[in-house]
Amino acid sequence: MPSQEIEAVVVGGGQAGIAMSEHLSEHRVPHVVLERHRIAERWRSERWDSLVANGPAWHDRFPGLEFTDLDPDAFASKEQVADYFAAYAEKIGAPVRCGVEVTSVRRNAGRPGFRVETSEGAIEARYVVAATGPFQRPVIPPIVPDGPDLTQIHSSGYRNPAQLPDGAVLVVGSGSSGVQIADELRASGRRVYLSVGPHDRPPRSYRDRDFVWWLGVLGKWEASAPPRGAEHVTIAVSGAHGGHTVDFRTLAERGITLVGRTDSCDGGVMRFAPDLRDNIAAGDANYLALLDEADAYVECNGLDLPEEPGARVLGADPRSVTDPLLELDLAAAGVTSIVWATGFTVDYGWLRVDAFDENGRPRHHRGVSAEPGVYFMGLPWQSRRGSSFIWGAWHDARYVADHIAIQRSYAEYKGPGSPTPFPPFGK
Repeated sequence: MPSQEIEAVVVGGGQAGIAMSEHLSEHRVPHVVLERHRIAERWRSERWDSLVANGPAWHDRFPGLEFTDLDPDAFASKEQVADYFAAYAEKIGAPVRCGVEVTSVRRNAGRPGFRVETSEGAIEARYVVAATGPFQRPVIPPIVPDGPDLTQIHSSGYRNPAQLPDGAVLVVGSGSSGVQIADELRASGRRVYLSVGPHDRPPRSYRDRDFVWWLGVLGKWEASAPPRGAEHVTIAVSGAHGGHTVDFRTLAERGITLVGRTDSCDGGVMRFAPDLRDNIAAGDANYLALLDEADAYVECNGLDLPEEPGARVLGADPRSVTDPLLELDLAAAGVTSIVWATGFTVDYGWLRVDAFDENGRPRHHRGVSAEPGVYFMGLPWQSRRGSSFIWGAWHDARYVADHIAIQRSYAEYKGPGSPTPFPPFGK
């Protein structure tokens, strides 16, 4: 099949790719979005059944479209989020080609642009946008050996309690995914152990405003880099059951056994770091600090928002915190499953260009790669703290599209009486 030509190829049809398409279209950049499955496929098939968005519908969306048939303060289900992106792609006329997998991207030799090899043939493009996001390869630490009596799955492979064999479950990870999965398993009647590492713990809402509103008015979404040492700290917040503040003491009261950070496994015995009390205390400090900033903001601006003194009342530490469990014999405790809510890593094996550091992480500034003509979209902290959210990807895409438009203007410049030195693409 002869090569196709188009100016820009966007790889990935999730929130980052759809946002990118909208801004490229505004700049009249001919492009195509290649998605190997369906639009927003990861929302549909790589999330558990009861997952909802962590932010309310009024906040977690693109500016150009609201969620239909959903209260603005409600939390969209995973299917509603996926349907939203499909509807948005239709609304903007995004040129998405589903069922097309990109197998490699290489820079052309001696001429501009890149050769994009796909499952449906090659495409020549001047610009390539990697919009595959941060959730590419699930990470399961090599701690527990595989065995016939123990099921180990990543949170991306978890669907519901019935999927797991009978018995107790150890959930490793105290971010949004780990907390919600652990609570769901507990509600199903399982004995659950939850391994709690360092985390931020914002209030779900305070003084009649959701935490996303507070982070907005306090300027925290605009932070350009995480605090030193907090690059991988998870956020424990939940939109489940209408949204609620995550409280590990409450989880313990419901019957979940809290343990510290998972450290090692030897002979079927899990060992946990003696850091549970410190991790809970640090999460409390993060929680209370936000309340302090919110109160100061209300007073400074003379806002009429109801006081909420009860939000500062923290219950007593449960026994699992005061007398922490440092070892757990999995077989003796009846643990038959481990759910690893331990995040993801990127996988850009298909992008064979000089755009990565020694650890395989993209070298970029706000999505503009160190390799001219290559761009990244959907990365955590791509430009700000809010980059990981739906609306954050939309704003990041605008910056990247602006950069592409500027580079196009240079490529199209002919000079005084001279033809343009760059051959046209897709014209």
